Amino acid sequence: MDQRIGSSSKPEKGEPLTGAGFDPAFIPGLTPPAKPAAEAGSPGPEEERKPKAEREPEAEADTETEAEASAEPEAGEPDDGSPETPDGPAFEAADRRARILADRTGVHLTLDEENCEFTWSEIAAVETESPRFGKRFTITVHTPDHRWYPIEIEAKSRSDFKQWESELDTVLDAYFEEA
Repeated sequence: MDQRIGSSSKPEKGEPLTGAGFDPAFIPGLTPPAKPAAEAGSPGPEEERKPKAEREPEAEADTETEAEASAEPEAGEPDDGSPETPDGPAFEAADRRARILADRTGVHLTLDEENCEFTWSEIAAVETESPRFGKRFTITVHTPDHRWYPIEIEAKSRSDFKQWESELDTVLDAYFEEA
C-alpha cells in the first residue's frame, strides 16, 4: 500500500492551511507545522522596520526571563537531561546512526540528528523485520492515518535479532493496546 499524498479532508473556512503542501519544511511526525508570524511571537512588519533600540524593551525582557527560567529546572522537577527511571519494561537498540527507544511514554526513533516521537495512542502497529542475510534489523511504526516510519538498526551479530524481538515484544505487550 502506498502512502497517500495530499489531504483527504478540507480545512474549515478561516482555518489556516498547514502541512507539507503549504510548508515545505513540514514532515509529519518529525516537525510541527510552522506557526503563523503573529502566533510565533516574532515582530510584525512594523516592528521589523524599527531599530532594535526603539522596539519595546518589555517584550525582550520577557523573552530573556523565559529563556533563563527554562534553562534552569526547579528543585522539585527532574532535569530533562537526566535519564528517568522507567516504571516498566523498556527496549533500546542503537548503532552508529540510528536509535530506537520504546518505553512507557511511547516509541522514539532517531536517525542522525532527526528525531521522531510517537505516544502509544498515535501508533496503529509496530512491525519488525530481520533479513535472511545481513545484519540490518528493520522496525516500522505504523500510524492510524496509514503512514509508516521505518528505521534500520545494524546489529553487531545476527544473534541480537532474537534478543531485540523478545525485548520489543515485552514492551509492546505491556504498553500497546490494539484497537
